[in-house]
Amino acid sequence: MSEAKELTTPNAADAERWERETLEPILSKHPEMSKRFESVSLEAVERLYTPASLDNTDFSRDISFPGEFPYTRGIHPSGYRGKLWTMRQFAGFSTPEETNARFKYLLAQGQNGLSVAYDLPTLMGYDADSELSEGEVGKCGVAVSSLADMEVLFDEIPLEQVTVSQTINAPASVLLAMYLVVAEKQGADWKKISGTLQNDILKEYIAQKEWIYPIQPAMKLVIDTFEFCTQQVPRYNPISVSGYHIREAGATAVQELAFTLRDGLEYVEWGLRAGLELDVFVPRISFFFNAHNDFFEEVAKYRAARRIWARAMRERFGSTNERTLKLRFHTQTAGVSLTVQQPLNNIVRVAIQALAGVFGGTQSLHTDAYDEALSLPTDQAALIALRTQQIIAEETGVANSIDPLGGSYFVEALTEKMEQGALDYFRKIDSLGGMVAAIEKGFPQREIQDSAYQYQKAVERGDQVIVGVNKYQMENDSPIPTLAINESVRGHQIERLNQARAKRDNGAVSNTLEKLKRAAQRAENTMPATIEAVREYATLGEICSALRDVYGIYEEPAF
Repeated sequence: MSEAKELTTPNAADAERWERETLEPILSKHPEMSKRFESVSLEAVERLYTPASLDNTDFSRDISFPGEFPYTRGIHPSGYRGKLWTMRQFAGFSTPEETNARFKYLLAQGQNGLSVAYDLPTLMGYDADSELSEGEVGKCGVAVSSLADMEVLFDEIPLEQVTVSQTINAPASVLLAMYLVVAEKQGADWKKISGTLQNDILKEYIAQKEWIYPIQPAMKLVIDTFEFCTQQVPRYNPISVSGYHIREAGATAVQELAFTLRDGLEYVEWGLRAGLELDVFVPRISFFFNAHNDFFEEVAKYRAARRIWARAMRERFGSTNERTLKLRFHTQTAGVSLTVQQPLNNIVRVAIQALAGVFGGTQSLHTDAYDEALSLPTDQAALIALRTQQIIAEETGVANSIDPLGGSYFVEALTEKMEQGALDYFRKIDSLGGMVAAIEKGFPQREIQDSAYQYQKAVERGDQVIVGVNKYQMENDSPIPTLAINESVRGHQIERLNQARAKRDNGAVSNTLEKLKRAAQRAENTMPATIEAVREYATLGEICSALRDVYGIYEEPAF
């Protein structure tokens, strides 16, 4: 019997020998391409990663096994072998009737979760008949002005059985109230409802800019939903802390990671100050990340996110509860990466980005449609986006092994770099007094502006290649069919709005709105009064106006 060979681990000296004896003779004859080897975030990428790249990494401390602290390799011990990620396509356009039909179409094609996109007036708290809504009703999402619209939106969709994510922030508590009342009318038990409310107001001030109220009262509304859901809707996630929009605004991967997780810590701190129990409300906090083009950078970002959150919950807040320590997240492919030029190329981009989300261990995934740089997606484009996920799940074998990239020298080194970069930002934000104070001082906004500028310059120089845009261009690109939203949508929505106002008890509406104002003035939880107003068919605009009377409106200072 031959003797077992002892395994040796290469060190820095071995790497230097390889460079000197093997690499350099080849480079003298065939030099590397004269380009910068950088990630999408403009971070330098080393030629080779070896065990020496992981000198600061300890397996048991930093990597460990799936389902075990610090959850670098995933929060579930069986990965996707036990359950695939939820395929949750973002959908919403035009009228509630048309979006309801799209929901039913996607569910019939095998989608297993809904995600609602609301139009700009709804996102800003205005009714369809507001003069500020003109030209925007139903354009970037579905128009919802009152409970009457929400009833149509979820007609024949059993809310006790289907998980629904709602992308709404400034008026999130109002749309949550509408959703719960529709469920109530269906006979659903609130304690059995599951889904997610985006409700992340901090990233609005940082990146997306769709706010209504000043930061402090806006944060109070978020905490109201935490408290209410903890007591009344315990399976529902009252917030999805969203790095997606931060990345879309031009942040690097590290900035997305740092600002998103620090936002999450801020919500935890505000919840604790309001008297909520850490291990009761924090397990219902979920996260939402972008999946950009740089495959390995994205995978490392997700792995680092789990590790940072677990350590912060244990070391910063003292929790030992597994549900509190485990970071759960949704992923959406990068809308900002989609191009008008050669739009069919976007199918490839989306597939690669989706793979990064899967390799990173996402709990749910949205894949963008290839035509979204041109318009809201057509039925065909939405179906291809869904089929992309299904092919990844069923045909590629990537779900067979848990964290298949774990142990890669490159991925583990990137994960460590991501973590350290995020913690550096944490220290800066903490020194400014926390995330709310940092936002008020314009710190994350300036950081993102600078990164966006540097990336655009790299594209213009050609250091960052975008196929079909600054390389491999085509003069005559074939047009593709797009979805057009008819201007008649606003008239249709105003008609239903007028009908709802005509049928309701206007005296009861006035009483509930006054009750809501008193709750806001007394710093009480506003959710019960909001639900009462919604039941009486008070409109979104009326409810938000009542809160504006108490809280005022936010005007961003010049930074």
